[in-house]
Amino acid sequence: MASFMDPEAPRRLAALRPHWDAAWADLGLSSPRDGLFAEVAGRYLEPHRAYHTLRHLEECFALFGAARPLCAHPGEVQLALWLHDAVYQPKARDSEEASARWADKILRDAGAPSEVVARVQELILSTKHDASPPAGDARVVVDIDLAVLGAEPARFNEYEAQVRKEYAHVPDVLFRFGRAKLLKQFLARSSIYSTPQFRERFEARARANIAQSLARLTGGSTC
Repeated sequence: MASFMDPEAPRRLAALRPHWDAAWADLGLSSPRDGLFAEVAGRYLEPHRAYHTLRHLEECFALFGAARPLCAHPGEVQLALWLHDAVYQPKARDSEEASARWADKILRDAGAPSEVVARVQELILSTKHDASPPAGDARVVVDIDLAVLGAEPARFNEYEAQVRKEYAHVPDVLFRFGRAKLLKQFLARSSIYSTPQFRERFEARARANIAQSLARLTGGSTC
């Protein structure tokens, strides 16, 4: 498996493999079929991706260790992080649903109990970000996925450019409108992050980053 888009791909794959093995160990399931790691990781090397890549997975798992004590089912959280963007098509509206369906097959093939399958699917669907997660492990998954909003300004700006690249097929005026609408929804929440740990670390910077992005997107108006 090779990537012509990411020269760091071999290093990232080597760094991520232990997190893949740890997820299955925490789930208490036997190792999945041969080649599944390469298949899942390969999705994050698809050429139409700019942000939803192996780097995004690395950033997620860099945060997971400290967040692990917050998890009721750490194996499920880890697998949900692995699979939440496994299907990603910017021109589609059901990438999370497709990712959840693939998670269903992967887990059932590995002999996972039905309640584990259902919970992992729910975690993946929580990354649609259409509402604040109500409780439990979904809060951890969503906070990890949204941590980039509270990244240092240089990384946040890079992230925004990467998202725009993924949506290069969308005319600029439509992209600006849609992106501004999404960011305003985050600002309208009483808190972007659901766990105290992530609020303390990322909330203030995320709000500042989003406000600056909205000013660029809307010409200074955030109403």
